[in-house]
Amino acid sequence: MATRKTDKPAQTNARPAPPPAAKTGTAATTLPASMAPGKASPAKAAVGDKPVFAYIASLPQPQRGIAERIDQLAAETLPGLQRSVKWGMSYYGVGDGWCFSCGAFDTHVKLMFVNGVTLTPVPPVTPVAMGKATRGVELASVDDIDERQVAAWMKQIAALPGVGKRPEKKG
Repeated sequence: MATRKTDKPAQTNARPAPPPAAKTGTAATTLPASMAPGKASPAKAAVGDKPVFAYIASLPQPQRGIAERIDQLAAETLPGLQRSVKWGMSYYGVGDGWCFSCGAFDTHVKLMFVNGVTLTPVPPVTPVAMGKATRGVELASVDDIDERQVAAWMKQIAALPGVGKRPEKKG
């Protein structure tokens, strides 16, 4: 992932994932109106672990727990993991491109893989306005996460060279 001179260097998974939220018997809260339905968070774009951890910490339950587990699974699965907040969602990558995103919505969390049509098996959800090749899953609870399958998808997509890399400008 190339950075412009004004970008701060991307950080790796050297920092621990955010601590999980305490489990309580309270009912789940809803996301702000700006995120429901079908709109991502108003979180500002920023590169690095800290903005992603802040984004995740800002989410209500159960979305926070889902996003925390996806983040932790990514850190455990992908050496050299890089994080960023883009378009109101957390983005994850290795090497020279962003591989997948995790974004909270009103009733679920979307885990979307850039160029997901290349994965085996192909994830079942085709998102709106995220590119023709993007595929993923929608998760309503932590129990919906098939950790073995998600980790396999993470490894597969990270192995593709240049996923998400924008062509360099000449001149």
